[in-house]
Order: sequence, then C-alpha cells, then structure tokens
Amino acid sequence: MKKALVFILSLSLVMFFTVSVAAEEVTITVAGGAVGQELEMTEKAAEMYMEENPDVVIEVLDTPDLAQDRLGLYLQFFEAQSSEVDVFQIDVIWPGDLSEHFVDLYDYGADEVVDMHFDEIVENNTVDGELIAIPWFTDAGLLYYRTDLLEKYDLDVPETWTELEEAAQTIQDGEREEGNEDFVGFVWQGDAYEGLTTNALEWFASSNAGTIISDDGYITVNNERAVEVLEMAAGWVGTISPSGVTGMAEEDARAVFQGGNAAFMRNWPYAYALAQDEEESAIAGNFDVSTLPAAEDGEPAHTLGGWNLAVSQYSENPEIAADVALYLAGYESQKMRAVEASMNPTIEELYEDEEVLEAVPFFGELYDVFVNAVARPSTVSAPNYNQVSEYYYQAVHSVLTGQDDALTALEYLELDLQDLTGFEIGEPQH
Repeated sequence: MKKALVFILSLSLVMFFTVSVAAEEVTITVAGGAVGQELEMTEKAAEMYMEENPDVVIEVLDTPDLAQDRLGLYLQFFEAQSSEVDVFQIDVIWPGDLSEHFVDLYDYGADEVVDMHFDEIVENNTVDGELIAIPWFTDAGLLYYRTDLLEKYDLDVPETWTELEEAAQTIQDGEREEGNEDFVGFVWQGDAYEGLTTNALEWFASSNAGTIISDDGYITVNNERAVEVLEMAAGWVGTISPSGVTGMAEEDARAVFQGGNAAFMRNWPYAYALAQDEEESAIAGNFDVSTLPAAEDGEPAHTLGGWNLAVSQYSENPEIAADVALYLAGYESQKMRAVEASMNPTIEELYEDEEVLEAVPFFGELYDVFVNAVARPSTVSAPNYNQVSEYYYQAVHSVLTGQDDALTALEYLELDLQDLTGFEIGEPQH
C-alpha cells in the first residue's frame, strides 16, 4: 500500500512538472520566404536558437515567393490584428507602409546590436525614430555569366547592354547550331510583379533614364531615354531571351541558367550558392558574376533589395519574438546564411570574414555594388509605393508583351503616377 502511494505521488509530481514545463513553453511563428534556400536557412537558424532556448519553439511559416502575394497575405493578418504570426520577414520597400503594425525594436534591446548593421538599411527601417525592423540580408541585382562559353566564343564579359545583346546572340546561335535548341542568350525576371520593377529600374538608371520618381518627389519616368530603354528590352523578348521571359520570376530564370541553357542571367546573390552545387547544377564551376551592363554613356545600376525582420504589434509574446528576430539577424546566423546560401549579410564585419569570402568571393570583389545600390522610390512615395510599383511594372510589361508601344505606355504611366501621388513632372537626375 505504501509503495503504491509513493508511486502515485511520484507519478503526480512527474505529471505536474511536465505540465508546468509545457505551460512555460512559448511558440513563436516566423513568416519567412522560400526563394532558393531561404526556407531551409531560416529553419536552420531557428534550430540554432532553440538549442540555446529549449523553452521556445519556433515555427517557420512558408509564404509566397512573389512580393505582392506575400504582402497580400500579411495584410490579411494585420487587418484581423492576428497574433498567429509573431515575426514577419519584410521587404526593404515596406517599412514606411507597414510601420504601424510593428513594435519598436529599440524597446527590446536592438540598440545593443544595431550598430553592427549597415547604416543605410537601419535608416531605411527607422520610421519616426522607431526601429520597426532589424536588417536580415541585403541584395543587389547581378549579372551571371558562363565563363566556359565566353572562353569558347572568345568573348569578354559585357559592360554595355549592346555588348550583352551581341554576346548573348553569338553564344545562343552557336549552341543551337551544335544541337541545343533550348539554349537562350539571356534570362531575367519579366513577369508582371515587383521583380520586373527591379529589373526595369536597372535598365532605366544605367541609361540615364531616371528612377521612376526622383528623391525630391518629381515624376521622371516619361522621357526619351526611357522610351529607348523599353524598346531595347522589348527587343530581347523572342530573340536573345525566350518569349516566356515575360512570365519568369527569380526561380524560373535560375532553373534555365542552372540547367545549362542560358549564357547570361540577371538575378540576386542567392542563386550563386545553388548554381555552384555540383550535385544539383549543370554549370558548377563554369560561371561567375559581375556588375550589370550600362548604356554607353551610363554607369551600372543595381537595384537595392533585401529583407528585414519585424515583430508584430499583435504578438502575444513580443519580448520573446524580438529576441528571436535579433538572434536570426545576428552575427552567427548571418554568417551561416552567407557561407551556405550566399545571402548577403547586413553586418559590415562579415564582408571581411575569411570563411565568408572563401565561400562567396564576390562579396569582397563587388562590395561597392551592395553598399551603393539604387533604391526604389519607396520612401518618397510612401504610403503609396506598392501602387506606384504596380503601375510601373504593368506599364513595362505591356511593352514587353507588345500590348502597348513604349511612348504610349510611359505617357499613361506618368498620368497614373500624377493622379496617385500629386507629384509634379521633372527631369531624370544624372
């Protein structure tokens, strides 16, 4: 009887302890991306955090690849003031539009780590003195090229858009003559979405055609050089680029290039590590990256990209959520992501880390590209940037698909932007 009583008491204590531990366990949900290795890397960093914090469970929510689709999902959470998601991965262009939904990370210890990150991104994420997102990884558009094919056809890395057209056509013709009918010269992001905005902005800015809306609030998108740029890009469709490029996003372009069926590709740094994977890539060891081309009288332009981590105002555990966000954006996590997935750190010191530079040499070679990238007009047009971008990429897409001519598309775009923003017409800044 005594033994039975002791057993029951012991079992009760075990059950009480188990229930107490379970009651103290907190689940934090992180809404992250899944382009390339993003999901895998976020889950790995989450595991690193959980090993150090066994009372916290991090669940990673897979979200849509396309920026506007992801934004639409986020807005549903915000409209419902839902506590379902604690930490949101947000685009570099969203802080001004979404700040009301996030906590000030300075209230949760960000002041102790924020100085490690690039000042420009911290400033971008600061709204009315509040840090509404911690920098996580940055981006800039790059030109990927096949080193083996440039050597085969005795070509240099193109420095102008004209040189790119000529090199792409030469290689495409040669590879097709040798039997690869699927081979194309140049792949990029031509679908009607935010990715097309980033591509077209690079064409415009590198050709002295402006940046849609100037920093001082003038609409510059309708000008003679812009017409020429759009006609140039439309000429790629069905020639050096497949007709289907007008439906391509990042992963579509990567699949073609990584499969060995393109000479050149415009994409973000994340594609580098994947294309170097000897088990998964047909071109491992046979490609490199460089700055994007420019017009003969222009300078290369690379659209600033990147993502940040913000903590929801509606989280039931903002303090723990903030700790998770700061950890995921911390030194060890960013280093892991850089080495394993070629994701650009926002911590300046990592660009001098030997392990990082060994894994991704161009982080050092193209450092200036990443710190001087061209920003989209998200700050000057806030809170209307999402609509500005949609007007822009739809207009560009209509030219690429032959629906409109470049002059007509830009004239209508200019009127739409005037109606939306109330800004005056100005000249592109050189």
